[in-house]
Amino acid sequence: MSAETYRDAWGIPHLRADGAAELARAQGRVTARDRAWQLEVERHRAQGTSASFLGPEALSWDRLARRARLADTARRCFTALERKDPETAAWVRAYVDGVNEGLAEPPGGRPAPEFARTGLAPGRWEPWTPLGVWLATHILFAGFPAKLWREHITAHLGPAAAPLFATDGPGTAGSNGWLVSGGRTTTGHALIAGDPHRWIEDPGVYQQIHLSCPEFDVVGLAVPGVPGIAHFGHTGTVAWAITNAMADYQDLYRERLRRTGAGVEALGPDGAWHRAVRHTERVDVAGEESVEVEIIETARGPVIAGGPEGLDDGTPGALSLRYPPRVTADLGFGALLPLLRARSVADVDRALDAWAEPVNVVQAADTEGGLLHRVAGRVPVRPDANRRCPVPAWEPGHEWTGWHTPPRAGLTDGVAVMANQRGPAAPLGVEFAPPHRADRIAALLATRERWSAADLPAIHTDTLLGSAAPLLDHLAALTGLTPAAAALRDRLLAWDRRMDAGSTGAAAYAAVRTAVVRALAAHPVLAPASVPPAYPEVLQPWLALVPRVAYALEHLLRADDLYGIDRAAAVRAALEEVAADPPAGTWGDTHRLAPWRALPDAAAPADDPGLSGDHDCVLCTSPVPGLTDRAARGPAARYVWDLADRADSRWVVPHGASGVPGAPHHRDQQPLWLAGELAPVITDFARLTKESDD
Repeated sequence: MSAETYRDAWGIPHLRADGAAELARAQGRVTARDRAWQLEVERHRAQGTSASFLGPEALSWDRLARRARLADTARRCFTALERKDPETAAWVRAYVDGVNEGLAEPPGGRPAPEFARTGLAPGRWEPWTPLGVWLATHILFAGFPAKLWREHITAHLGPAAAPLFATDGPGTAGSNGWLVSGGRTTTGHALIAGDPHRWIEDPGVYQQIHLSCPEFDVVGLAVPGVPGIAHFGHTGTVAWAITNAMADYQDLYRERLRRTGAGVEALGPDGAWHRAVRHTERVDVAGEESVEVEIIETARGPVIAGGPEGLDDGTPGALSLRYPPRVTADLGFGALLPLLRARSVADVDRALDAWAEPVNVVQAADTEGGLLHRVAGRVPVRPDANRRCPVPAWEPGHEWTGWHTPPRAGLTDGVAVMANQRGPAAPLGVEFAPPHRADRIAALLATRERWSAADLPAIHTDTLLGSAAPLLDHLAALTGLTPAAAALRDRLLAWDRRMDAGSTGAAAYAAVRTAVVRALAAHPVLAPASVPPAYPEVLQPWLALVPRVAYALEHLLRADDLYGIDRAAAVRAALEEVAADPPAGTWGDTHRLAPWRALPDAAAPADDPGLSGDHDCVLCTSPVPGLTDRAARGPAARYVWDLADRADSRWVVPHGASGVPGAPHHRDQQPLWLAGELAPVITDFARLTKESDD
């Protein structure tokens, strides 16, 4: 078995091996060496055992992971993969073998420092663990808790409230992506660019990597813990990238459960009581007593909240979750090897027919001029009510009856733009992102006839705030203000609407916006909705009133009537409040990066850097107006794929290639990321530094 590891100037691993299996093993090994602690955290999250070393704060996630049966689903999916696609199953096993080898032999023979701090030793990976990591990473991507929010706000304000608050919610992950055909480029070959918006974690959720063997040679962004390159890749002759389709493919069912001498029964749509699967599991919690979790699964799916005795506050009922991999025992891993072997958009298209979840919009192009713009993933056919709110499990008519055919789309004026807005996936979803990012990208692409790879990074960092107009319109209509408020109003109306880190106007706008959000959320009409139902803590971000008001603010300000709320008075009060105590600095003084770290990092800077951008800018660095200006979500990578010459492609991640605190390549890409610059993609092994022979 022969494999070689090379590194470029940024420490990015470039792997070369004699075959796909050897290459997968090398990928697992180098990932364990570079990201050992990250892999340990992800393994525990997939198993629902993270509270055993992270403490009580991780308990709510562990409960969800156990009750949703993530690890059991991953095992089932791997068993089915072995039966249906033994080659891919063996390839995944090779990756896991490499992970275990790398964990046993870290660089310099010393494990990552987090292991010493927690007293942990790296755990052993099982063949199904990568599937568990994938499932745990994406189980909340479809935002099924939004169904609970719709039910909650409808109960308080009536059915018209749900669409009023419908927008890209606090828990969903999005992306920008655009495809420019060869007719619109300087080379005559297509360009693909974009940036996935996800929780910014340290180390990052994407791993830059180069995989080369006689069958294929691919660069792209891998998910640490998962073999291959699923979301963003370039094989030299074809490239692909994805955005979240915002499709709805997970259902919540209200269950009626009862205990019997033999266990638990659930009332089915046939009017009869049926035996549910039941057992208990123990969750260890660092520093506290272990917790026993009851696992119940009905014919609909695993019960994720409540039980025979009701919710935590005694409210009757339980909720079960139905999600495709649990139903089909297929997580879509059969697409991964064909993607690496793809030579054309037709190859990518065929590979994506096996895709399961998350449901994505895919853009692809090849060197022969082929273009692809389609949805990939599995969305069930079922009644519309299932898509909007939890539905009663004991009533007929809420069953899944098949799978939607993934829609396809074309290009407009030689370009295709996706930014989670309503697009080809519109028939498959309920809530989508506002159109601001997509409209702005399209407008920028229209400013010149032809584009080069070097031109596109400027689009990544555009800071025009598309959603500013409704609040500014309200400000323009105000009269009778105090002199300070009038001066602030005039200053904001003259502001260029760009959320630049160095802008005092952006800081003032954000302060007024925050005050308006708080005022609306505190109004007696809306305030009762601030008390959420007693669902698990991990689901509460979808049920919090202030973020919901913040992300729907433009709709709330533009609605013909907001349940009698005097919005002009709320805006006036907010303006006067900020005018009396205006922000002292710039937007970047408070709009700072807030990356998630499983453990506090002693090597981290005292304060993370200030950021440009905002939720509805192309540079989507998302604060939560009304709660915090800090951004925990943003571009988890940026890329430009050039089909004329892969060597002209570019990429960057928020931190660096290494997940080891204090390592030279732990944060060396952050200055590029902050400046909107990208590092070159190197694929010529002669320009790389050989690290080892294995």
